[in-house]
Amino acid sequence: MKKTLQYFLLAFGALLLMPKLHAQISKAPKDSVIQLYGVVMTSDSLKAIPSTSVIVDGKGRGTITNYDGIFSIAVLKGDRITFSSIGYKDKTYEIPSNLTDNQYSLIVLLVSDTNYLPAAILKPRPTREQFERDFVNTVIPDDQYEIARQNTDESKRRALLAALPADGREAVNYQLRQQANRYYYQGQLPPQNIFNPLAWADFIKAWKRGDFKSKKSSSSDSGSY
Repeated sequence: MKKTLQYFLLAFGALLLMPKLHAQISKAPKDSVIQLYGVVMTSDSLKAIPSTSVIVDGKGRGTITNYDGIFSIAVLKGDRITFSSIGYKDKTYEIPSNLTDNQYSLIVLLVSDTNYLPAAILKPRPTREQFERDFVNTVIPDDQYEIARQNTDESKRRALLAALPADGREAVNYQLRQQANRYYYQGQLPPQNIFNPLAWADFIKAWKRGDFKSKKSSSSDSGSY
């Protein structure tokens, strides 16, 4: 009986407080979050500009437009929004602070940003014979020729291939090849290279190049020091 009386008093008190709570909520300021959406187009031809950056200044937030130039982002009242795209001038809009709705739409027209480069005039040789004469008589400095010769030397390329570490792309490709090889021979024994004629051909070529001799001599030289 006492519990029933307590529940009744609580419900009666809540009914009395509801009008006051409703009045307080109605007087409270509305949420300042605004859903900003719109489309970004060119000012001259009204074509959609995809991948346009939509940045909220000073907030470190933003988005980009889709293929049709449409965007949507949550912002606050009073925020400054900058639209930027390569080849167009930036444009900045400020969200009004006195908005009564929680949505705001924009049609952004970007103006082309034209950069004028200095004129380049291409003048060919008057005749083919003069071009061949100038091409043959072109003097290449000895140092650049020597650098080019060393870069194309087979021994140097093999040394660089053995010394330089693999980059990310090469490492991923090697890992994928190893994984594909395991899947290919899953459930069976992989072939042995001792019975592979291609492996024997590579071994003979390496022997003729002197790869094993160079390694042996380098190890002996390092031991002599």
